[in-house]
Amino acid sequence: MAEEARILVVDDEERIRRLLKMYLERENFKIDEADNGEKALEMALENDYDVILLDVMMPKMDGMEVCEELRKTKATPVVMLTAKGEETNRVHGFEMGADDYIVKPFSPREVVLRIKAILRRASSTKFLHTEPKTKDIIVFPHLMIDNDAHRVTVDSHELNLTPKEYELLYFLAKQTDKVFSREQLLKDVWNYEFFGDLRTVDTHVKRLREKLNRFSPDAALMIATVWGVGYKFENPVIPEDLENTEDASGAEASGEE
Repeated sequence: MAEEARILVVDDEERIRRLLKMYLERENFKIDEADNGEKALEMALENDYDVILLDVMMPKMDGMEVCEELRKTKATPVVMLTAKGEETNRVHGFEMGADDYIVKPFSPREVVLRIKAILRRASSTKFLHTEPKTKDIIVFPHLMIDNDAHRVTVDSHELNLTPKEYELLYFLAKQTDKVFSREQLLKDVWNYEFFGDLRTVDTHVKRLREKLNRFSPDAALMIATVWGVGYKFENPVIPEDLENTEDASGAEASGEE
C-alpha cells in the first residue's frame, strides 16, 4: 500500500483550516497546520511535505514571501489560496514559484481534486527504485530526463525542480524542434486556461534556464525562444567533421599518430 501523502495547510482562519483538514483526511492524507507565514516556512523547511496549501494574506509573513523563500531550497508543490482573483496576483504567485492557484471562496472538493492531480505529477523519491528495464529516459548532451523517477540530471548533477518546471521541461524535450506558443503551453502543461497570464510561461522558462545554466550553459540553451511565437526545445547535434577534428586534436596533444 502506498504511503499516505503529507500536506501542510496554511491559513490564518481556523474555520478554513478545519474545513480543508476534514475533506483531506477523508482521502487519507496526513495533515499538518500553520496559522501564520513564519511558522509555515519553518515547518516547510524542516519537513518533507508532498503538497503545501498556502494562503496569501497572513500575519508575520505573507504567502508570496513564504513561497519565494521556500523555492530557494525546496521544490515542494505549492497551491496558493487567496481571495485575490485578479490576473496580476495570479501571475505574481506563479512568479514566486507556485504550482497552482485557487481563489476563495472555493469548493473543498475542487481543492482535493487539484491536490490529487499535483500528486500524480509531482517529483517524488518514491519512483527512484523503478527497475532499469522499465525506465522512460530521454538523453541529450549534458542533460538526462528520467520520467519514471521524475528526475533531471545535468552533467551528473541532479536538478531540484518543482512539478510544474519538470512538466514543462519534459513536455518540450519529448517533442524536440517543435514550436509551441505560450497559449499552447498553458493549455497542455497547466491543463486549463489562464487567460492573459502568458507571463506565467515566461517565468517558468526563465527559472528552468537558470537552474540548467548552473551546471551547463549548453543545456540551458536547449530551451530556445522563437520570437513572436513561443518556445521550442533544440537537440544539439555535433557535426561529424567537428567530432573528427576534436578526435584528431586529442590525438596530436597526446602524441599519437
